[in-house]
Amino acid sequence: MTAAHDPSASLRLLIGRKVSAVSFVRDYVELHFDGPVLRALTNPFGLYGCRAWRFPEGQSQVVMRAFVGVVIDGCEVIPGRYLALDSGEHRFAVPLDDESRIGPEAAHLVGVDENGQPDPRLLSVW
Repeated sequence: MTAAHDPSASLRLLIGRKVSAVSFVRDYVELHFDGPVLRALTNPFGLYGCRAWRFPEGQSQVVMRAFVGVVIDGCEVIPGRYLALDSGEHRFAVPLDDESRIGPEAAHLVGVDENGQPDPRLLSVW
C-alpha cells in the first residue's frame, strides 16, 4: 500500500517520539513532540492505563497531562471513525466522524523539516 492510500502514513512520523507537551488551546487540544504537533479539533478520548477518559469531561485534563513523557509506539487511522496514538497500555484517540466535528476538519498533524523544525507545508489533515 502506498503512502497516498495509507491513512496512517503521516502519523508514523510520531512513532518513537516522546510527547513533550499537552496544550489546551481555546476549543482544541494539541500534543507536542519537540517539533511535530498533533492538533485535535474534535474532543479526544482514550485510555491511560486502565483509566478511560473523554475530553472535556471529568478529570480528563489531569489524565491527558500524564501523556507528557510517554513514547509513541504505534498508531492507527480508521477513516470516518478515529485516529489513535498508542504507547504501551495508553491510547490517545481523536474522533473523525462527522457528528464529532464542528467544522470540516477533525485533526491536523504539522510535520517537521530536515532540521526537525515544524513545517506547515508538511500538514496532514483529517
